[in-house]
Amino acid sequence: MGSLRYDYAGESVLVTGASRGIGFAVARAFALAGAEVTVLSSGAGIHAAAQAISDATGRKARALECDITDSAAVKAALSGMGRIDVLVNNAGLERITPVDGPDAVEDTFRRITDINTNGTFYVTRHALPKLAQGGRIILTASIWSRVAVPEFSAYITSKHANLGFMRVMAKELGPRGIRVNAVCPGWVRTEAAMLSLQNMSKRTGRSEDDLLAEIVGAQVLPGLLEPDDLAAPYLWLASDGAKDMTGQALMLDRGEVMA
Repeated sequence: MGSLRYDYAGESVLVTGASRGIGFAVARAFALAGAEVTVLSSGAGIHAAAQAISDATGRKARALECDITDSAAVKAALSGMGRIDVLVNNAGLERITPVDGPDAVEDTFRRITDINTNGTFYVTRHALPKLAQGGRIILTASIWSRVAVPEFSAYITSKHANLGFMRVMAKELGPRGIRVNAVCPGWVRTEAAMLSLQNMSKRTGRSEDDLLAEIVGAQVLPGLLEPDDLAAPYLWLASDGAKDMTGQALMLDRGEVMA
């Protein structure tokens, strides 16, 4: 099977939610392709992630520790950055939020939507002055931005909102030459997804293996996606190969949702 090679030498890439999982894999892939990468997350683990990317690629990755639900903090964190060529809005939170759950579910719902929706807006808003003509913005949405399942009301609501925001930004920023697209992953073996699987098992009384078999069985192509499997579509969306593509949601789910 052939392979594609991308050259992002001289380009600056900012990836949010990059301390682990999809964000880390995407940031590392951009660094391997020659980009100057900055990774951002709310936890102190982002510094270890930046060092791991530097060690793996031989390119110094910069870490920013910031809670993206705080607009002022986002503005301050990005103030030291120069030009941004590619912004990957990947930061997100996934938890079960059943509508008939205990009162604490309201706090969880609020936190998820604050990170996934408001945080994405704040990062985009404060990165925009640094995005020049030809800049690219890529959002991590989800197959659940197209469909729904029970008990994930906050996450699914926020991911539907991400696609709406992406389309608005594509219209709004297109005249500036800035392209905006989204990647919609299916189930990926990340810490967040495996935690959701554990919680689903506790609430349903079914084993994690049984639930996972059902999830994978809904795909046309077998096997659970790994974070590294998602990196190439982000590289492609940021490349000249996708120069005529904006306002689009790229489904990456091994055929689970065909849209």
